[in-house]
Amino acid sequence: MTQADPAAAGSKAAESEVGSVFVSNYPPFSFWDTEGLGEVERVLSQQPTRTTDLGLYLHIPFCRKRCKFCYFRVYTDKNFDEIGSYLEALATEVEAYAAQPAIAGRKLRFIYFGGGTPSYISAKQLRVLVGRLRRAIPWDGVEEVTFECEPGTLTRAKLEAIKEIDVTRLSLGIENFDDEILRVNGRAHVSNEIDRCLPWIDDIGFDQLNVDLIAGMVGETWEKWRRSVERTVGLAPDSVTVYQMELPFNTRFTRSVLDGSLDTPLADWDTKRAWHLYAIEELEKAGYEISSGYTMVRDRASCRFVYRDSLWRGCDLLGTGVASFSHLAGVHFQNVDGWGEYLATVGDGRPPLGRAFATSADERLTRELILQLKLGRLEGDYFQQKFGVDVFQHYSDAFERLENRGVLERGNGSVRLTRDGLLSVDLLLPEFYEEKYRDARYT
Repeated sequence: MTQADPAAAGSKAAESEVGSVFVSNYPPFSFWDTEGLGEVERVLSQQPTRTTDLGLYLHIPFCRKRCKFCYFRVYTDKNFDEIGSYLEALATEVEAYAAQPAIAGRKLRFIYFGGGTPSYISAKQLRVLVGRLRRAIPWDGVEEVTFECEPGTLTRAKLEAIKEIDVTRLSLGIENFDDEILRVNGRAHVSNEIDRCLPWIDDIGFDQLNVDLIAGMVGETWEKWRRSVERTVGLAPDSVTVYQMELPFNTRFTRSVLDGSLDTPLADWDTKRAWHLYAIEELEKAGYEISSGYTMVRDRASCRFVYRDSLWRGCDLLGTGVASFSHLAGVHFQNVDGWGEYLATVGDGRPPLGRAFATSADERLTRELILQLKLGRLEGDYFQQKFGVDVFQHYSDAFERLENRGVLERGNGSVRLTRDGLLSVDLLLPEFYEEKYRDARYT
């Protein structure tokens, strides 16, 4: 998977359909290796020298089915006892981190239950896990707890358990409201399961309900997409996140595209961006505002994304669970990505580390700049105060190229992306990469 325009891949299918452009970190993961693991041990053994937000990510890698476009580390074949063993290891990993000098005594600002499908586990398993986590790292003062859900895994009792653990944002992975599209793309849920769980969510009451949509799922049409957007607007969630369908080179759909066995039409990138734009415009008509290149919010003042904003501003993040990613004191690291290896390593009392990368000051600057550009705007004062750098001078060539392409506007110590720039923001970010990181494998 390369961080480049999919048109560069060459074949007709690849030009219009195959490719991944989403940027979640910098430098690219393909530069992380085992040689950097010593740096992880070093930073964990040292107390922080500056005040930095700390967050906790918990990977719950279980799903009812594996989506045909999924490229995450997930499992669909684990029984109740196996899930219990994993959750035991996850809690043990968090407890081990809590005892490290770099973490001990620090308060969490946010917690994120991601997956996979966190709502797949039982209410009892969730309560036991959270009980151990709270004893390891106090949750007092946590500003945000996000919990990802798949509609078909929800019951009223489970939602009550999720509310009980102080979840503030429920993120509902609807993706589409059309049953045929859900089926073709391998989604586990169907539309009546969406309809069934929404009254429970509304009745129990969460501070924020986020709905996820994907523009360009296999089999999508303008008519069906308009209906999905209309249904979403009618639900009036607090926020809506719209992703453009991507097909990295390790998904079922991608293999079918490349071997010619997929006979269902796929939208090209221009069409996916047109659908994304349509969703933005319809949500704006309903009173929503742009919060990032992916997210619309009803009320910017009350609808916050602490996880996102902290991460994009260089916070410390403990990513726990199989294959999870962390960032601590300028060092990136990822856990081992195999089920057996993860359980065995944690069981032996060792950190389940797989690879790492110690960033330079300039790489940390670039990382924050490109991630914050996903908001659609940059303020120069932030970078001047934190890094002592005039980013508009430091990256002047890149900003000039983007301005000449009509995707960015400069003025008064800030930059803003145009609407076209916002819809293709991930394709713009490599303009800021060091030369050695351009055109490299991203993962």
